[in-house]
Amino acid sequence: MKARKTLIALAVALVCGLSACQPMEQPLHPPVQAPSLIEEAFFTSDLTALPMTRWLPKGRPSAVLVALHGFNDYHQAFAEPGKYFSAQGIALYAYDQRGFGRTPQRGIWAGQANLVRDASDMVRAVSAQHPGVPIYLLGESMGGAVAIALLAEKPALPLSGAILSAPAVWGGMNWFYQGTLWLGAHTMPGYTLTGSGLKIMASDNIPMLIALGKDPLVIKETRLDAIYGVVNLMDAAQGRISHVQTPLLLLYGANDQVIPRAPVREAFMQVKAPHRVAYYPNGYHMLMRDLQAKLVLRDVISWIRHPTAPLPSGFDAGWRERLDDSTPPAKPSFPTPPTP
Repeated sequence: MKARKTLIALAVALVCGLSACQPMEQPLHPPVQAPSLIEEAFFTSDLTALPMTRWLPKGRPSAVLVALHGFNDYHQAFAEPGKYFSAQGIALYAYDQRGFGRTPQRGIWAGQANLVRDASDMVRAVSAQHPGVPIYLLGESMGGAVAIALLAEKPALPLSGAILSAPAVWGGMNWFYQGTLWLGAHTMPGYTLTGSGLKIMASDNIPMLIALGKDPLVIKETRLDAIYGVVNLMDAAQGRISHVQTPLLLLYGANDQVIPRAPVREAFMQVKAPHRVAYYPNGYHMLMRDLQAKLVLRDVISWIRHPTAPLPSGFDAGWRERLDDSTPPAKPSFPTPPTP
């Protein structure tokens, strides 16, 4: 009897201990100032300094892109696109989203509310810096999911459009995976995964992938609660894309092994004009850093300048027929370094 009582007491203590392990999320502080920009940082409305780089053309830009990087990545993901766009007269601003790069509390999930408000703050700050110039969002992977949440919540922002490259729209994961992730995030939230055994190829640009693997600012070991957070964000993005009124250019590659084709097709089939879709038969997840990146970047510039004209690549034609869901979904790969 004594042994049984001891076991019951241990079980109760274990359950109570596990219930105290909640996923960590950065707090949402109240705004205290208007967002602002300095040379290498973006100050949010709650006075958080987020590292930033801007790629500016000579003279007044014809358009400005506010770029949102992907999961575990940071703002230098847009270094090569930024150089290309600035040479074409388009400015690009990119910053480290909370929890990534050189930001405070790196590795701790920022929460959707923080990520959305930061993006909104950045749009406001850039708009003040370039009055009268069209402003566009440019979101890659997780950055695309943040952009969708922002556009659905704040349709009145001064934005002319948004380009979403391989947006993380992945809702309806199977119940076993969701349950396992919930349990892990609520019992051992600080446990980290590398995803090194998933064998995911994020791009055909191998030198670029090797460089990301050596970059200390790219997160290589991901907390379970951060994975839990980005999964919830992806689920919300898939459900809210149909609420976005701002014109979208949606980009996806047939060889994307990070965000599966089936949920992307489900999300993209919800969009109607003036939204546009380009489906690249040789594209991978990192479309703007793949070997065919310039093909994609030229399409983006063409859409900004002539939003209703056919894209130079021609890959906006017949995308509904080609984006089928016959390929089995890829394994979950969001913690995989160096995948953003």
